[in-house]
Amino acid sequence: MRRIAVLLVLLAAACAPVMPTAPAPAQVPAAGASAPQLATALATRNFEIAVAQVAPVAERICRVRRPGDNCDFLIVVDERRGVPANAFQTLDRTGRPVLGFTAALIADARNVDEIGFVIAHEAAHHIAGHIPRAQNNARLGAVLGGSVAAAMGITDPEGINTALRLGASVGARSYSKEFELEADALGTRIAAAAGLDPLRGALFFNRVPDPGDRFLGTHPPNADRMRTVARVAGEMQGE
Repeated sequence: MRRIAVLLVLLAAACAPVMPTAPAPAQVPAAGASAPQLATALATRNFEIAVAQVAPVAERICRVRRPGDNCDFLIVVDERRGVPANAFQTLDRTGRPVLGFTAALIADARNVDEIGFVIAHEAAHHIAGHIPRAQNNARLGAVLGGSVAAAMGITDPEGINTALRLGASVGARSYSKEFELEADALGTRIAAAAGLDPLRGALFFNRVPDPGDRFLGTHPPNADRMRTVARVAGEMQGE
């Protein structure tokens, strides 16, 4: 069984990252009467099984797709009470990929397939290189923001800094929905290769508030995500 680190204090800005440090945290369901959480022992067991199955596969696929990069995933759990359901992928100071999950999210997953799909999705963010891509988008957005400020005649430092920050934020978010769908697609392959059912795992989306198609929203509509998983699963059957 892989070692699962328990963090009482999360990595800085990891659970609610500000671009371009890390991709937006996975959208997850809030606990509610219509979706009661699993008992702690069962939820923990499901998570441990999913980690044991998914992590080695994700690392193997990572080494094939990103040769030379750090593919030694560190799995961390935030067990603090009152912390909402959440999942994230980030990098530690050495560049090691970190996959983080709150206890509430683990309890929200109904079975091994669901929590395994979430793990595969977060691992896919790293394999797809979403953090450096988001950082590049943020830099381009900041340049554009500075150009707009100059065109508007803004010269005071505070105004310029505001334009740069706004441009970076818009740039980082501009492709976040595409990143999520890419992670869903690759996560489907990782979950299937790990012996899980990605279609059953993606039912997790049914309990996630649908973001619709909000301007600059970080996540695509749930229907798009389900279609992506179904499409990739179908492609795999024909391979």
